[in-house]
Amino acid sequence: MKPVHFVVTAIALLVLPLLGYGVWTALSQREQVAGGSAVDSQARIEIENLNQQILGLQEQLVALSNQIDSLGIDQAALPEDVPSSAENPAADTQSAIPRDGENRIAGDYATVVLIANRRNVNKGQTVGSSAFLEGFLGRPRKVLTDDCEGMDNPKLQAMLVVDTVGPVKVQMLRPAVESLTRVFEKVRAVDQDLYDRINTSGSLCVRRIRGTTDLTSTHSFGLAIDLNIDGHLDGFADGRTQLGLTILADFFHEEGWVWGAGFSREDSMHFEVSRATLEAWRAAGKI
Repeated sequence: MKPVHFVVTAIALLVLPLLGYGVWTALSQREQVAGGSAVDSQARIEIENLNQQILGLQEQLVALSNQIDSLGIDQAALPEDVPSSAENPAADTQSAIPRDGENRIAGDYATVVLIANRRNVNKGQTVGSSAFLEGFLGRPRKVLTDDCEGMDNPKLQAMLVVDTVGPVKVQMLRPAVESLTRVFEKVRAVDQDLYDRINTSGSLCVRRIRGTTDLTSTHSFGLAIDLNIDGHLDGFADGRTQLGLTILADFFHEEGWVWGAGFSREDSMHFEVSRATLEAWRAAGKI
């Protein structure tokens, strides 16, 4: 193990806080756009770039640490001065630590990236459980199977709407369609390119949650939609998502929806109306 490797580690430790500051700065700039009501897509891209750099540095630190441990180097025995062969550690640092990370995501909304701080993406929003939704709205269908079927609850059927909303066609409850319309209008106003690339893999699907005997899926109530970019479906439970979905998630959160990226079994294509929003709709006589 050359002493320069310790220099690389030290430099990496110094760079990590700077990248963290960069993420904070980009977030602050984004919150200033339109009084925090809109999302600056370029800021989100910069944030994701910084996230990828941080992840690359963390992996490098782990690799260096493991290398040091395996060799059993006594750091106290190393010379205090850096040898002449390593007088310019910048060159080694550039080759050891990736500057831009592995993902080139600028302008590519379908690019798959890691979900940063996944457990906190919904920032206090909570889902309506199956029991809550059935008590709140009634059971959408008496008998549930693993297959998508229609509603047989007349009250819910009366609120069901089939319509083209923004770039996608949906079948959802009327207030959910109205809410989704507001989301897409804001997306189009801020980022036409992203708006044009939004696709869906389904909304209404009356069935039980797979793997259960009788728990009703949120899709059964016409309160959820699965979205993707360019028709490319995102994988389940891999901690990753498409860059475009991370941008959309901010718009949905502002409208009072929950993003499936924060679920125990991550499902980042999934967006559903939060419990608090449903209760607000009930108070306003919308549902």
